[in-house]
Amino acid sequence: MFKYEVVSSYAFLVVALGTLFLSIAAASLGTITVLKGQSLIGDAIGHSSFPGLVLAFILFERREPLILLLGAIFSGSIAFILIQIVNKNTKISLDTILAVVLSTFFGMGMVLKSYIQGNPNFLKASQSGLQNYIFGQAAYMLMADVKLISIISLLSLLLIGIFYKEIKLFVFDEVYAQSIGINCKIVYGIIMLCSMSVIGAGLKLVGAILISSLLIVPAITALQWSNNFFKVMVIASFVGGFSAVTGTYISTVYSGMSTGPTIIVTMTILAFLSLIFGPKGYLATYRKRSKYK
Repeated sequence: MFKYEVVSSYAFLVVALGTLFLSIAAASLGTITVLKGQSLIGDAIGHSSFPGLVLAFILFERREPLILLLGAIFSGSIAFILIQIVNKNTKISLDTILAVVLSTFFGMGMVLKSYIQGNPNFLKASQSGLQNYIFGQAAYMLMADVKLISIISLLSLLLIGIFYKEIKLFVFDEVYAQSIGINCKIVYGIIMLCSMSVIGAGLKLVGAILISSLLIVPAITALQWSNNFFKVMVIASFVGGFSAVTGTYISTVYSGMSTGPTIIVTMTILAFLSLIFGPKGYLATYRKRSKYK
């Protein structure tokens, strides 16, 4: 039964706003990376952001959202550059490179976290909340986190809107985009910068392990309903936003349920329903094949 007192509470509104803005921006960016065939890069960057976040805490001994975000972007950028260098100069497949970089950087983050806990200079580090950035803990989100997430999400959406035509050409025909004078390196850089910023901002909500789902799952869902690029982005954003608010509500009403995982589960359920009942889903495909038979 719907509980109005829950949705009108301050705690719910803070978490819901943060997850809403983050999910909408992540879904839009995820649509671009999925259609470009680079959805796993978001997963690699998400895991690779963790050591930079821990390193920022070690250097400044503060858990301010902006400081941790800059640390996450720093290590995520290093990982992304490393992926590109190895991919261009070796014959190793991109999936293998992503797996190696992902596990290496995340392992480094866990080592740094262990160093903090075992170091007498960081006696209170076990209570610092850094462990929340692994699996996420939206319940501990503050208004400062919401403001940072909102700013980053809105700026990312604004950049997508400004460079929409260039991004669309880059996604579907990079060679043609270059032939008409579009600098694809700059476009790709903008997409990756926005992705790293959104991932870094969202680590506290869903954690380094689940952050890639915010990018990939809404895009997969939307692709079952349309072939139009703009419509797919809108549907993905709606799915992300709806899942964020619904997941936050469920985790608030039922104690013991984590907000981040609940949001991801909600997204996944919508994805499976779309894969089965969508216009491009299993049932629609089965009917078309039956007609031809």
